[in-house]
Formats: sequence, structure tokens, C-alpha cells
Amino acid sequence: MKTKILGLCLTILMFSCKEESKEKAMAEREIQEYSIEQFMDNEAVGGGSFSADNSNLLVSSNRSGIYNAYTIPVTGGDMTAITTSDSTSVFAESYFPNDNRMLLSADGNGDEIDHLFVRETDGTVKDITPEKGAKSSFYGWSEDDNYLYYGSNKRNPKYFDVYKMSISDYTSEMIYQDDSGLTFSGMSDDENYFALTQSLNTNDSDLFLYNVATKEKIKINDNQSKNSAQDFSKDNSLFYYSTDDGSEFSYLMSYNLKTKEKKKVLEKAWDIMGSGFTSNGTYMVVYVNEDGKNAIDVLDAETMTPIELPDFGEKSITSVSFSDDETWMRMYVGGSNSPSDLYTYNLDTKAQHKLTSVLNKEINGDDLVTAKVIRYKSFDGTIIPAIYYLPHQASEDNKVPAMVWVHGGPGGQTRQGFSSLIQYMVNHGYAVLAVNNRGSSGYGKTFYQMDDLNHGEKDLQDCVEGKNWLATQSEIDADKIGIIGGSYGGYMTMAALTYTPEEFDVGVNIYGVTNWIRTLKSIPPYWESFRESLYKELGDPYSADSVRLKRISPLFHTDKVTKPLMVLQGAQDPRVLQVESDEIVEGVRKNNVPVEYVLFEDEGHGFIKKENQIESYSRILKFLDKHLKKENAPLDGETESTEIEVETTK
Repeated sequence: MKTKILGLCLTILMFSCKEESKEKAMAEREIQEYSIEQFMDNEAVGGGSFSADNSNLLVSSNRSGIYNAYTIPVTGGDMTAITTSDSTSVFAESYFPNDNRMLLSADGNGDEIDHLFVRETDGTVKDITPEKGAKSSFYGWSEDDNYLYYGSNKRNPKYFDVYKMSISDYTSEMIYQDDSGLTFSGMSDDENYFALTQSLNTNDSDLFLYNVATKEKIKINDNQSKNSAQDFSKDNSLFYYSTDDGSEFSYLMSYNLKTKEKKKVLEKAWDIMGSGFTSNGTYMVVYVNEDGKNAIDVLDAETMTPIELPDFGEKSITSVSFSDDETWMRMYVGGSNSPSDLYTYNLDTKAQHKLTSVLNKEINGDDLVTAKVIRYKSFDGTIIPAIYYLPHQASEDNKVPAMVWVHGGPGGQTRQGFSSLIQYMVNHGYAVLAVNNRGSSGYGKTFYQMDDLNHGEKDLQDCVEGKNWLATQSEIDADKIGIIGGSYGGYMTMAALTYTPEEFDVGVNIYGVTNWIRTLKSIPPYWESFRESLYKELGDPYSADSVRLKRISPLFHTDKVTKPLMVLQGAQDPRVLQVESDEIVEGVRKNNVPVEYVLFEDEGHGFIKKENQIESYSRILKFLDKHLKKENAPLDGETESTEIEVETTK
């Protein structure tokens, strides 16, 4: 036993020395800085549906500047463009089960009104859900491969009914009508049971099984908790779902459709985010949110023991799916310092194939930074998790400025994935602390609910304490710390500049909410099933809550803003309307404060076109260089211009 312990200690010591040597080598060599064009020449690839004969994968890629659909041989080779859109992004959904037709989806330049399209074998593309203003979502294929299932709000803009469409003539029939805001969450292969969820608040939901034959609706959960449908067994005898009933984290349960017996199937130390069976039920795939990182188990469904997967060293498998015959698996593999590449793996031969190399060949991967998970105490002792990126060139003798990064939501989570914007900022000498403030998902339901009805208050203080943590780090210039975020993170940026005006030196607001009353009143109709839950967390704008909502809305307190501000917005955004950004810019500029405003006419809630990402990211860095690093600071005796810059792009 002593020998084993000694060996373990030597292994740990060797690993520690290796890491120290690596860090020393990085500090001694010059880190190359890359342009935003080089960073955005990285390719983003997603999806991966196997063709019926397992010869090709259907994927989405933004290599053309926007997303289009492509095919690629399963053993590697050149990508073939299936669509060539130059305006609206097109996403690959799935190959058809028995032929080479392809199912695609697209919205209208970010308006989130998605339609489903079929790319026929002759190359023509047909909109199979053409109803104007209606949103459609692909749910899957029927067991006999003759139909596809989809959801649509064409009958009632507030609710999504379930439809069954013949793949021979694209005619549809409704198989479930929703009149109460229950969300379709799955269906047994024999179509006898539908899984439905009803949102209670932004964490908890009731879970029901609807019996098609008897019209009976059975409530699965006993207590108020977070419940999510996962899958049905292939023999249609068991229903699998996740729940956090009696626990901080979600675990996996089964429900016997005949006996109604419930059994705990699997529990981890973190949330089980999802699980499901492969086509024939041989394997169960389980996704775990492990401290902001995907952990994936592929289990033998009979024994519930993990099968052996390829080892990628420091990189992680972030996503998998299987061919219908279960002989092939596709995997995405990456990390915080590496965008995810697509691989295939043959489970019979154990042959492994790397299909993509998405990192721009001009970028040395060693120049990119691996994120570290850190934790710090907030003002009330609450432990806040965060993901930290420290530039290689930073040291006690070369202190760098820093940005506190706030995720979207509310209730989102910054995860340990690759971000071109974060790596671009870090590569150019900015440390980034991505704060998972109270109210973030992934750290237990108590932590998740800690910001309910106190947004812009305690969660904001968590961000301030993140800044304070940065200020204590020997490599950070404590006098140069800003805040940045998108959507809810954009709101937090504006809240920071408004309610704690002296804490941060600059703010970058990316399509952030600034008027909660208007935003909550203008929720899209297709969010109806979730609207009441948002009101419970944030406040009801039609009630006495409106007093508090006005108090925490930065738009009504712009006179407090004293630090330089940058605002970026998409004109097609259905969630955070353009007027939010227009008005916050107008209000802040009255304070004689530097403001830059960039508006993209052809983007929605998130910028997905490469040319717009290049424009926005480069503008962010120039703004930070000027107002945080102060590289172009005025000479003594001069004053800095506070001219407002408003730019509309396309």
C-alpha cells in the first residue's frame, strides 16, 4: 500500500512540475497576437446526421460566412455544399431515413420564425411549413420511417400543436392539440403516449404523460420540482425522466407505463442534463453538466455500464450521436482553448476518423488560453463559481486589464467551451473572468433560485465581487477592469454602470435589456407557456411589481452612468427590441459620456454572420483599447472626445 501511495505522490509531483515548466516556457516565449479576421476564419460546424447508407454526414457550417448545409464522407474528405445562401443562415436537421433527401431549417435573418425545408434529391428546396408568421420545429421520425413529427403554432400563435407529416407527399395531420400551454417533450414510438411539461417557474415544472387511447393525463412528479422528459424505452414499457425532487441536482428516473412504478436509474454529483436511447436501444447516452463542462457517458443499456470511448487527452467529447444501425458514432471534441472538431468512430472496427480541423491553421493553439474554474466569496459569504482566462503574457511585472463577463439568461451559465470573442480579447492582453453569479444554472436549485425577484441587486453584487477578486490578482491592473455581457448579461452591464457607477471602468452591452417593463410586456406570443414563469422570477409588469421593475431598469436611471459605454444590437431581435438600445444610448449621451453604438440591420438576438461578428468583435477590442487600456489617451491639456458614434451595418 505504501508503494502505491508513493507512486501516486510521484505522479502528482511530476504532473505539477510539467505544468510549471509549460507555464514557464509560455511566459518566456513571445505570444503571437492574431487579428479578428484570423480568429473568425475558424470554422463552426454543428449537427451530424448519418445518411441511410452511413456513407455521409449532414452538417451545418459557417465556412461561407453564414451557416449553410454540407455533406462530408464519414471517413473524411471534402465538404460538399448543399445550400449556398448568402443572406439567411440555413441549418441541417437530418437526412431522411431511407433516401438522400435532407431536412433543413431557417428563419428570417434572426426573427426566430423557423420554417422546415426539404432538399429533394434533384437539388430543389421546398418549404414544407410555409404558413406565414408560424414557427415550426422538427421533433423526429416515426418508427416506420414514413412520417416526420413537428411542432407548429400555425393554429394559435401562443401554443405549439404536434403534427405528423407524410414524407411521401408532405401532407400533415394534427395528432395533439395544445390549448393550455403544455409543452410537447417526447412521444413513445407506438404514438400511444405523449410527454408534456407545464412550467411552474423558471426552475420547476410538472411532468405529464398523455394517454392517446384514453385521453387521460397522468401527472408523473409527486412534489414541486424540476422535471424533464428524456426518452421512452424501445419496447414502449418505460418512460425515462430527470428530476431534482428532494435533491439539489437532477437525477434519472424510470416510470413503468403499466405498473406506474418509479425507480431511480442514475445519479451523479452534478445535474444530469439529458439522456436518450440509440435507435435500437442498445446504448443510452447520458449528458452531465460537470462544473460548467459536458461529461458524456455512453452506457450499455442492459448493464448500465459505460462503454469505452476514445481518449482525447486534455480535450473533451462534447456531443455524440449514432447511426440508425448503431455501428457508427459521431463526436464533437474540443475545449475552452480549442473549437470543437467533428470525428466519427466505428464501434465494430474501433476505427476513428477526424473529419474537420476547424481552428485556423494560421493560429498556434499554444497561444490560446485554457480556462480555469475558480471560486470566490461574495458579499454575503455565498461561494460564486467563475471561469477564468489569464493571458499568457500577463505577469506581476506585466499587469493586464480585465473584463468581468456576464452570461445571458436569466438562469444561463457560462460553460467551459470555446469562445472566439473571449479568446480574441485574451490573446490581445485582456484577462476575462466569466462569472456564474447566483441565479445561474448548473450549481444546484438553491443557487439557481437565489436571484428570484432581486435581479440587478444581489447578482450584481456577485459581479462586483468578481471585480474585487480580479483586483487582488498579482497579474491584473486593478485600475482597469470593465464589464461585458449579452442579453441578460447586457442588462447586468447596464445595471453595473447605473447602480454601481464607480466600480467598473467601462461597459460593453450586447443587446441587453434596459427596460424590464417593456421587455416583459413584449414577450413573443410563442413564449406563452413560459411567460408566467418569467413573471414569477422577474416580476409581473402588469402588477405592483412594475414599481420594482422600473427601479431596476437602467433606462430610467441613465443620469447615473459616468463610464464609457458600447452598445451592440440586432434590428431583427424579437426578444430585446432595438428601441431598448436606441433609448439607452440616447439617455447616456446626455451625460457627456463616450458612447459607441453599432446596429446590425440583418441580425437578431445573437450575431451569426461572420462579417458581422468580425465587425462587432473588432469594434469591441478597439473600444477597450481606447477606453480601458487607454492606448490612445489624450495628451496632457487635451480633453477626450465624447462624440456619439452610431453605426448601422447593412
